[in-house]
Amino acid sequence: MTHSALPSIKEVQVVRRAVPSLPEPLHDNSLVHRVLAARGVKHSDELALSLKQLPRPDSLPNIEQAVQRLLEARNNGQRVLIVGDYDCDGATSTVVAMLGLKMLGFTSLDFFIPERINYGYGLSPAIVDLARDEFQAQLIVTVDNGVASVAGVAHAAANNIDVVVTDHHLAPDVLPDAVAIVNPNLPDGQFPGQNLAGVGVIFYTLLAIRSHLKHLEDTHCNAPLHELLDLVAIGTVADVVPLDALNRTLVENGLRRIRGDRTRPGVKALLHVAGKGFETINTQDIGFGIGPRLNAAGRIADMRVGVQCLLSESDDYARALADRLNAFNRERQNIEAQMRESALEQLDALTLDDGAVSTAFGLCLKDEQWHQGVIGILAGRLKEKICKPVVVFTADSDGVLKGSARSIPGVHIRDVLQNIATRHPDCISQFGGHAMAAGLSLDATQFDLFRVAFDDAVKQTLKGHQSVRKFLSDGPLEPSERTLENAQLLVNIMPWGQMFEAPVFDNALRIHSQKILKQAHLKLVLECPLSGQKMDAIAFNQQPVANDGEMVNVVYALDVNFYGDAYTLQLRIEHLEAVALR
Repeated sequence: MTHSALPSIKEVQVVRRAVPSLPEPLHDNSLVHRVLAARGVKHSDELALSLKQLPRPDSLPNIEQAVQRLLEARNNGQRVLIVGDYDCDGATSTVVAMLGLKMLGFTSLDFFIPERINYGYGLSPAIVDLARDEFQAQLIVTVDNGVASVAGVAHAAANNIDVVVTDHHLAPDVLPDAVAIVNPNLPDGQFPGQNLAGVGVIFYTLLAIRSHLKHLEDTHCNAPLHELLDLVAIGTVADVVPLDALNRTLVENGLRRIRGDRTRPGVKALLHVAGKGFETINTQDIGFGIGPRLNAAGRIADMRVGVQCLLSESDDYARALADRLNAFNRERQNIEAQMRESALEQLDALTLDDGAVSTAFGLCLKDEQWHQGVIGILAGRLKEKICKPVVVFTADSDGVLKGSARSIPGVHIRDVLQNIATRHPDCISQFGGHAMAAGLSLDATQFDLFRVAFDDAVKQTLKGHQSVRKFLSDGPLEPSERTLENAQLLVNIMPWGQMFEAPVFDNALRIHSQKILKQAHLKLVLECPLSGQKMDAIAFNQQPVANDGEMVNVVYALDVNFYGDAYTLQLRIEHLEAVALR
């Protein structure tokens, strides 16, 4: 089936990054210098990504109160329950908390990951009841959640259970009355690392405990917390937080541990089922290999499987659990494919009166049969396809609509939801999230109001200008720069990710030959018209745009292809269009 409502975006801008002048080169390789300088790197020392450069945890909000309450629990043998989120960041945060607190001398630890559909997100009164009755918890520590759990924390207090919140999500207007809320995004926070993922926040909390123990000359004051950096890297990359200098340092040191075979059996098992080698792991392997398999457990099954895989000390047990996670991911892919086809049919049916794709600024889709755990992925896929903010809704067992929103650069999606909540106080039941992703709930009777209000709020944000797909390019490459050596160097010179994107380049090249692979992907041989240099290229989910012998404008990355025990250069095409004839 073709979907007329979803043409390829015709308006595409290729914006070349400016390269500032620096007093000295960042690297001996001029291409590496150009790429890093364009991303704000100012000195070659920044390439070391040394742990010594990390800021101290002292300025994290409420960190002293958190440390004191945690050590009180340790010293008195109180039962501590870690309550995590059901995504990859939540799973790695939970494992880091369990392993790190054990290193620091805690002996009575357990964890709980709520099932998405049965419990929803965050520390709820129902989870507090479970913590009291099944775990006999005396202290709850939330990881990657809790900053909006006002009712849950109040219910815990009513049951004589203290709560220490560690979270990184943006704070609501009303905060829970916890013993401590450790969150770099609290108002007036002074910590120079507001982009930490949840796993980064709990890791920093552990660092603060260890620092306090050093002053006390405690026997656990030299706990080897650096051994947890592989998990910190995985959670940070998978949560798609901005890779600022702090996060790049955490991620790079975690990658080095994995490449050096100093990682946990569960990480190696996940890489194995993803078809990746630990020796050459990069952020892309986490984002497309490890992350989706851990996330699949939280989306369609039980994230405790993911946590147990990462906690496992046994290679065989970790492999068995990784196989289950891989099966979950295949199931998730099948569900997503069915939902995507249904969503595209909905978009095809839109008219100008009810929000056609071409005229809408933000789109909302609803199907009460869609899987609640997969709507976020669907929203992301649609956002990429139509280059507009998208909210996808389904219904829970009580008929309440659960929505997942994904946005584009320039539209802070949580601010958009706040705008709607302010103008229409009865519309949204609850919401939370980040600049690029958010979740929300609303009564089914409010859907039509929300759909119109969402489109209007996005229109306000964009000042009435329709969004245009933009590619930030590092400019054209000379034939001498398009080499396997440069591709290999760029892959590993830095960890690439959100707000520190991997380099892409743009050139006008000639199609030498092309063919379709698996009825979906375009395999090409491209030729430089001046030098005659020929290069293999791959464009995923792309159909031909020109004939053999014709010129095309190409936005691409230098990629390393491994096939038949050999590494070769391959261009990974991000955008392809025919050169307009004049």
